[in-house]
This record gives sequence, structure tokens and C-alpha cells, in this order.
Amino acid sequence: MIYDIKQTTHYAYGESVPVSRHMIRMQPPHDDGQSVIAASLNVQPAPHERNDTRDFFGNHLTQIAIDAPHETLTVTLHARVRVEQTAFIPADDTLAWEEVVRLARESSDIGPHAPVHRLFPSRMVPLDPALTAYAALSFPVGRPVLAGATELAERIQADFVYDPTATAVDTDPVHAFALRRGVCQDFAHIMIAGLRGLGLPAGYVSGFLRTVPPPGQQRLEGADATHAWVSVWCGPKGWIGLDPTNGMRADLDHVRIAEGRDYADVAPLDGIIWSAAGHSLSVAVDVVPVSGSA
Repeated sequence: MIYDIKQTTHYAYGESVPVSRHMIRMQPPHDDGQSVIAASLNVQPAPHERNDTRDFFGNHLTQIAIDAPHETLTVTLHARVRVEQTAFIPADDTLAWEEVVRLARESSDIGPHAPVHRLFPSRMVPLDPALTAYAALSFPVGRPVLAGATELAERIQADFVYDPTATAVDTDPVHAFALRRGVCQDFAHIMIAGLRGLGLPAGYVSGFLRTVPPPGQQRLEGADATHAWVSVWCGPKGWIGLDPTNGMRADLDHVRIAEGRDYADVAPLDGIIWSAAGHSLSVAVDVVPVSGSA
């Protein structure tokens, strides 16, 4: 699939901001299974300084500084991205989850994609006995790791209500779990916390969903906004994406932007502004399949 993507993030400040510094993670990566045909990131007002680089996990990172007074900040991404069909791995064709736990603990790899970085509690994903117990229901003794993780994603989709009004960007997964409500960020954090509680490496993936579903299929939850799902380490089979919001594997409908331990590693835009007033935020996303690419 080839997609044309537009994301516009607009901040309106309650008073003029004299100085601001931001880090932007909005540009999709060019790597296995995904290629960027074209991409541009426009910032208004134009920054005084701009540095495009990569973070530890390989995500595109744009650092900007605006030294002139401004009352708004608008960041617009335009991109055309090709998502390739990856080889399907049957859920039962993976190691028993206990063996994956053992391999993760014994791994000496410390590179960006090493399981060790997504094995322990992180800034926004604490471990909690209730979340571990919930995940454990999908992992009886000897069950293949991907079969258990797939069932866990499907249970979250069935047990939780998609409700954008129930939580905020800083809601922790323990609170969202108690509510049984939230959005894709909450469901991803809940799944990650449960898996890590069992000793299984799991990471956070941010991205987009296609806006227009195929004929006859329902529109996916989270379309027209940035989305989030989970990457589960399956030992020799590597990292496999699962979307607990929709109870499915991440596939041709999913376009990756960034990966990390939790949302804090992949926040689309964060930073510092000098202001005593509040602000409002609006985000608009369009992910449109290019005609004839399916």
C-alpha cells in the first residue's frame, strides 16, 4: 500500500510566547517493511534554529528553537509512504513464552532494538500486579508467545471501551485499567505493562491508520489521529506488531512513525515554552491510500 499522509498540529497560546524549544517526532522512518517516497516537515513560525537527527531508537528527531515572539505554533507533515506486506508468522510458530523470557534475560545485546530496553518499567509504564495477572490469563504454561500476545490484544479490544474523554495524555495504565476505558495510548500501555510483568519485552509504536477502510469493512478505531500499538519480542522471530485497540496485528493499515519504551519516547511534539498562560491544541490527520496501490 502507498499512502499520502498529512498531519497538522496547531498550538494557540493564551499570550505571546517570547522563546520556545521543541523536539518533533513526526516523520515516518525508512526501514524494513516501510519506505518513505517523499516527506517534508514545515514549522511556522520559521525556527531560528533547526537540527534534524535521529534518537537512540532510530526515530527521526527534529529539534527547533524559536526566538521571536509568537502566539501560535503549527507543524505540518506531508509524506508519501509505501508499506510492504511482511511475511506472515503463524502465532503457534513461535517459542513458548517462558523460553522467550529466558532468552530476553540472557541476551547481551544493548543495541536500539535489543529486548533489554523494553523489558523493565519505564517512565510511563510501571509494573502492577493487577495488570500482570490480567495478562497472565493469556499465557498458560508452554503457550507460544505470539499466540498468548495475540489473545491478550484481542481481550483488551473486547474488555475496554474506546473513549477519548476518559483519559489524558499523562494518564497512567493502572488508572486506565481500573476505568476499563481510554484510547489507543492507554491500551498499548496496559498491554506493555502486562507483558513486561511476565518478563516479556514489549515496546510502544506510534503511527497512523488508514483513513478510508476497504469496501465492506468497518472503520478502525483511532483513524484520523495518531495511533499507537505494541511491538512484542518473539525471540528468533523478532518484533511483531499487535494493535490492542482493534484486536489485530499491525499490517498494511498501519504506518509507523516512531518506536520506544512508552509514549514518552515517541511524543510527536514536546519541549519548553516561556509563558504563564494556557494553550489550546488541535491535531488533524489524513491517511489516504493512493489510487491503484492496493
